[in-house]
Amino acid sequence: MTAATTSSAWDQARLALWSRPHLERVEQALSGWVGVDSPVLLGEAMRYAVLDGGKRLRPLLVLAASEAVGGNAAAALRAACATELIHAYSLVHDDLPCMDNDVLRRGKPTVHVKFGEADALLAGDALQALAFELLTPDGDEVPPAMQATLCRMLARAAGSQGMAGGQAIDLASVGVALNEAQLREMHRLKTGALLQGSVEMGAACGTGVSAAALAALRGYGAAIGLAFQVVDDILDVTADSQTLGKTAGKDAAADKPTYVSLLGLEGARAQASQLLDDALAALDASGLNDTAALRALAHMVVARDR
Repeated sequence: MTAATTSSAWDQARLALWSRPHLERVEQALSGWVGVDSPVLLGEAMRYAVLDGGKRLRPLLVLAASEAVGGNAAAALRAACATELIHAYSLVHDDLPCMDNDVLRRGKPTVHVKFGEADALLAGDALQALAFELLTPDGDEVPPAMQATLCRMLARAAGSQGMAGGQAIDLASVGVALNEAQLREMHRLKTGALLQGSVEMGAACGTGVSAAALAALRGYGAAIGLAFQVVDDILDVTADSQTLGKTAGKDAAADKPTYVSLLGLEGARAQASQLLDDALAALDASGLNDTAALRALAHMVVARDR
């Protein structure tokens, strides 16, 4: 076993212990916030889209980054849940017939298959709105300036300069031969922006964080954000639908450009490995002491099988 492998194994063991109570807090908070006091069918669709499924990577990134900078715990939990709501809403909309027209997500029928297209669309809209409501609580547990910063970061990650913009490029690129720079930009927006934004939002829960540390965390987030999509491209051709919990092989079937179609399978794997190195180097340059969870999450992103 190499030193790198030993380090990765240690990181994953540490991550399991670290993540368990954090995931419990996130699940409890989401269960208490999502779909509450909504019209019955809408609330059911919202909860179906969010609860009992998903890796919760974005919430974990928020919480790990916040801990690394000694952040406001109440703000971090709300930010963690908000990123998951934006992610869930994006999946609901992406699966619609007017987008990717998928029938399987997280190992179960997609929201529009279960509830119909109209209620799926409304559930996505409601989840997006709820995300920003969570970031702006009454009282003084989250300072107003921090609330505004978190809202701006999430809006940018989700909007035309982030996830929505990337999805627009993706839809326009079916059957189009993109070069690596164009593919990187599409993935940076579609998938990477919200993952990077999760790290930045966690860091924004702290005060007095140095500019150098913030820049390093931004670089870390950018690297793992792109790595996540590269690995997704790999899994789309190497894993089956049961393992993935969603339809395997759909990118190739839809003639979408991917890292595998551009670089080949081994080239894509090499790219993911390089991005992992970039992410870890950014943490080394951050000057922060408590980055073990962030390191372990980076390893998890690249080593995952679903």
